Formats: sequence, C-alpha cells, structure tokens
Amino acid sequence: MTKREMYANIATLLADNAEVVEFCNHEIELLASRKGSHSMTKTQKENVGIMETIKTALAEVDAPITVTDLIASSEALNGFTNQKVSALLRKLVDNGSVVKTIEGKKAYFSIA
Repeated sequence: MTKREMYANIATLLADNAEVVEFCNHEIELLASRKGSHSMTKTQKENVGIMETIKTALAEVDAPITVTDLIASSEALNGFTNQKVSALLRKLVDNGSVVKTIEGKKAYFSIA
C-alpha cells in the first residue's frame, strides 16, 4: 500500500475527525506535488540509452566478452570508462537481460 493510499484510508476511517481528515488531505497534496517523483533524471535517461547500446553491442558479438573487450570492439561504447559500462552491465544482469559468466578472475558477459 502506498502512502497516498494509506492517508486516503485513514481519512475515510476517521471521517468524523476534521483535524485528521485535513492532515491526511494535506499529506496527499504534498505527495502529489513532489518534484521529480515520477520522472527520471537526465543521467538516468542517458543510462537507459547506454544500456540499449550495450545490449546491441553484446548481440553483435557471438561469444561472451569482457568489459574491456566490449568497449574496444564497439565504436558506440568507445568513450565510456570500464567503471561506467560495468555498472550498467550489473543492472542489465540484475534485470535478466545479460548473463554474467566468471572464469578464473575474469567476468564475461553475453545476451541472455
């Protein structure tokens, strides 16, 4: 249950208490007016695009590949650091789009 739903339920249950209803309605208004509560930041939007580029680059490679080799093999990823690509690959692994395989001390990535 969200905070908004909780405050609405409290206001309904305690409708006879004007002070509580006023408080709940005020809190609901504050929740609705929060800046950026439903939008992504500029960096988050850029990261979504970069993750799509990473998935495209991985799809073009036939075998699992390291981060360093992925960056070197893709013109679109050439300007990004290993740390940036690794962080975004971690997100892609977490959401199931990419598979991570570890051999020895190296991590290899491929499309799921």
